[in-house]
Amino acid sequence: MNNREIISSRILHASVAQVYEAFENPNHLKNWWGPEGFTNTIHEFDLNPGGIWKLTMHGREKGNYENLSVFNTVIPNKLVSWTRKSQPLFDMEITFESINEDTTKISFKMIFATADECEKMKKYVEPKNEENFDRLEREVMNIV
Repeated sequence: MNNREIISSRILHASVAQVYEAFENPNHLKNWWGPEGFTNTIHEFDLNPGGIWKLTMHGREKGNYENLSVFNTVIPNKLVSWTRKSQPLFDMEITFESINEDTTKISFKMIFATADECEKMKKYVEPKNEENFDRLEREVMNIV
């Protein structure tokens, strides 16, 4: 890891197929993406290289947060990466790693342009990614 990256990961008691389904299917993704208390409206989700992901994250207490990203790499059940086109700007890689048939390691790697930008975001991102994983953990239980 370098000083421009934030890496978060979690071991989930679900198959890679279940965890990937929770990401690739917008009907599941909207239920878990983002910190606790947020809801999502997904306007566009074209999970292909060059495809657009456009969503509005609705904060519990205030605010709607518009998000726009473009997918770079999509390898089903392995890797999805994208570049954010809305603030804060960073590249994101999500990896899906099978530990065994019922256990998956999911990792988020956020890559910022500078170490300063990364450092500014770290204190917010690290605990919020944990909330994101908590929500994902609950959502994969709904996928059989």
